[in-house]
Amino acid sequence: MLKKLLLLVVILVVVVAGLLTFGWQPQPFPGGSASAARAQPGPLAVASLEVRFEDTSRRTAANGDFAGAPSRVLEGQVWLPADAQGAPFPLLVYSHGFSSNHRGGSYMAEHLASLGYVVVAVDFPLTNMEAPGGPMVKDVVNQPADVSFVIDRMLARSASRDDPLSGRVDGQRIGVFGLSLGGMTTQLVAFHPEWRDERIAAALSIAGPSNLLGPAFFDNAPGLPFLMLAGDIDALVPWESNAKPVPGKRPGAELVTVAGASHAGFAAPAAYLRWLPNPDAVACYIVTRNIGEDMEDPWYDLLGTAEQGIIAQTENELCTMDPLPAAMNALRQQLITRVVVASFFERSFSSSGAEQAASADYLSNALAREIPEVEYRRSPQRALLSAQ
Repeated sequence: MLKKLLLLVVILVVVVAGLLTFGWQPQPFPGGSASAARAQPGPLAVASLEVRFEDTSRRTAANGDFAGAPSRVLEGQVWLPADAQGAPFPLLVYSHGFSSNHRGGSYMAEHLASLGYVVVAVDFPLTNMEAPGGPMVKDVVNQPADVSFVIDRMLARSASRDDPLSGRVDGQRIGVFGLSLGGMTTQLVAFHPEWRDERIAAALSIAGPSNLLGPAFFDNAPGLPFLMLAGDIDALVPWESNAKPVPGKRPGAELVTVAGASHAGFAAPAAYLRWLPNPDAVACYIVTRNIGEDMEDPWYDLLGTAEQGIIAQTENELCTMDPLPAAMNALRQQLITRVVVASFFERSFSSSGAEQAASADYLSNALAREIPEVEYRRSPQRALLSAQ
């Protein structure tokens, strides 16, 4: 009897695992389309390695029952081409969201590495899901310096002869991208007048909060390519007040909106939640439980001043959408995300001029034409912006 019960349990586990892995697959892109081609993995085999960086020049703040620490420890992973042929490769730094971790962007990192990128992602000390004292959203103000420190260490390791990353990183081709609070981190390290890293040559925010950031903020890095990717039913970072205004804040800024895309659907774990009507239900539960008092008192002053382009915004829009609309299959959402993110960085960093041009044309024209859920907008020129 016990053997039969164990066998039934094993069968049930196998069936559930199979459903989670292979069930409800997304609708593919049209056969023969540019989107279908771009969704395929690149030609390079992918390797990965764990990393640990420690910034001894900055403290980790006290948080709840955590007394703080004398340094900031950043642990995570690097994805890169397994073969060094073609090196040095562009470097991309991924920033995770609140109550998440560096694995949240793994599906993008693996795809980018197959195309010839070195992608690094770390857990930020106080906003990751296992942060001591509980995740603390206000520590986002320290994360731009974390990203810069990671860039420092990656360049140093590439310059070392006896390192697995030796010769792999091109210091002239550095980009940043991130999801949710990581998207805000991306904007801060790319544009903040005091915290920006001038080595960054392209920035992409995925559903990143932007309602605190005005046009003057985005003026700090003229000419830097910037794209916002967001879903129009985002329950955590509402599209209407965060993503929609982006093209009006910066000349050349781009916005890719995905109809029916949830906030959580951009993160890798959402692949296992795709049977839910809307994975933001789970995300809202996790975030609102962990955010504590961080949203009760305004903290925009920690980001800077009105003169620096910081907008005084006290309204809390987090998870106020009720009821939640039905969301698209998270795997379909992530398929779209892969092609958008890869095309954006290929347009800036590909070693092939033809590929740069093809990626630019894809984003501006083919993307929305081939994928019905997608809308693409690019801001008008500065003269038109000034007249608004």
